[in-house]
Formats: sequence, C-alpha cells, structure tokens
Amino acid sequence: MKRKEVLSLAEQCVNGKREQDYGSPEDNFRTIADMWTVYKGVSFTTVDVAMMMSLLKIARIKNGGGTGDSFVDLAGYAACGGELATEPVTGGKK
Repeated sequence: MKRKEVLSLAEQCVNGKREQDYGSPEDNFRTIADMWTVYKGVSFTTVDVAMMMSLLKIARIKNGGGTGDSFVDLAGYAACGGELATEPVTGGKK
C-alpha cells in the first residue's frame, strides 16, 4: 500500500463513516481518558489516549500482527492526536 493510500484511508476513517457510526474522536477520546483516569488513578488527556492507541498499533506491528489496517489506524490516531494537541479546545478539556 502506497503512503498516499494509507493517508487517504486514515482521513476517511477519522472524518467519514466511522465518525458517523461512533461519534467524534474527541468525544470518544475524552470518555476513554476519563475511564483510564478512574481505573489507573492517574490523569489521562485526550492526547494521551491518541498516543497510547498509537503505541498499541505499533506493538501489534512490531509483533507481526499488524496488517495494512494497523498502519492506517496509526496514521489516524496520529492525526487526531495532532489536532487535539494543536487546536483550541471547544466544549471541554484536552
């Protein structure tokens, strides 16, 4: 799979049907961060969630279980994390 295709598929994932089906990454990452914070007793941000999910994909790739979709998902998590880290927050904390 060419890099342009990986990026195009990642863009479709984070801005397309997946968002329509499951809601915005920002809202999902906030829910996950809140749950991880309670579970671990350590504060997590939405950016932490994006990076931790990226590390999950990297671990799968490293251990040979990653597919083309793993690289697409990794690019999507990086894009979401980059936006969360650099754009003004609306409707809540990062």
